[in-house]
Amino acid sequence: MEYTEEYDAIVVGGSYSGLAAAMALARALKKVLVIDSGKPCNAQTPFSHNFLTQDGVTPADIASKARNQVLEYTNVVFFPALATDVMKTDGGFLVYADKKIFKAGQLIFATGIRDMFPDIEGFSECWGISVLHCPYCHGFEVKNQKTAIFGDGDTAFDFTRLIFNWTKDITLYTNGFSKLTAIQRQQLLQHGIPVVEKEIARLEHNEGRVSAIHFKDSSSTSVEVIYSPRPFEQHSKLPEKLGCALTDEGYLKVDAFQETSIQGIFASGDSTSRMRTVANAVASGTVAGISASKKMILEAFKDNNN
Repeated sequence: MEYTEEYDAIVVGGSYSGLAAAMALARALKKVLVIDSGKPCNAQTPFSHNFLTQDGVTPADIASKARNQVLEYTNVVFFPALATDVMKTDGGFLVYADKKIFKAGQLIFATGIRDMFPDIEGFSECWGISVLHCPYCHGFEVKNQKTAIFGDGDTAFDFTRLIFNWTKDITLYTNGFSKLTAIQRQQLLQHGIPVVEKEIARLEHNEGRVSAIHFKDSSSTSVEVIYSPRPFEQHSKLPEKLGCALTDEGYLKVDAFQETSIQGIFASGDSTSRMRTVANAVASGTVAGISASKKMILEAFKDNNN
């Protein structure tokens, strides 16, 4: 099978984690291709936090600066497209994108995850702006505000206990009959946290800034911020197609060096960890890039001595 170009490594996903991996590979003198479709999961998030030296900077500015720095390395090529298929071959992998085929000995997937939203009008428009997933990313900025938590069961109970650190003005909305245990309800009420089981119809907002929750019984309540831990799926199915194993939670299973269950395939960023911060994405990407390059370096040294 013919392919367009051959690289030492291909990084699928060119956001924070993928760019960090590409930089580590480039500095190890490897020829790198970064394939990216330009759709980061935090595209709507106004500011990034808890990232030393970048606190309060917009995600777009961080990504732009990172991309410019990585492309200073002439052994890195950036290809703006969606990777649509992959194949294992003798001595490496083929990646298909925009009617082109690329080959590399190592793959790094930094493809992230896709959050699954409830069928609530206005929810997606507010996601990342005033409907939040992580208090460590955004909690300081919305501390002590009138806060709603969307969820139910053990996950919602545990998440509500966590958010109680940032604000005491909390109401848990289960969007229907609650699965909370009697003990969980009692503990929440002891801390002044009501549980509302009314079904939610829509969110009132102004350019993503939520102001009220409207219920299906035509009632409503004002609110300033909403937390909603969401289920997710892998943004790309390509790693699974190659046989990469998933954890019980649905993340790509990696070892301490960010290598997946398939030799020669590494993964980093949100697709591998519940620690969904830009700082963690960069850190894991750096580890993946270093690990992949080290694997190539040692294999080349061994081959040269045979």
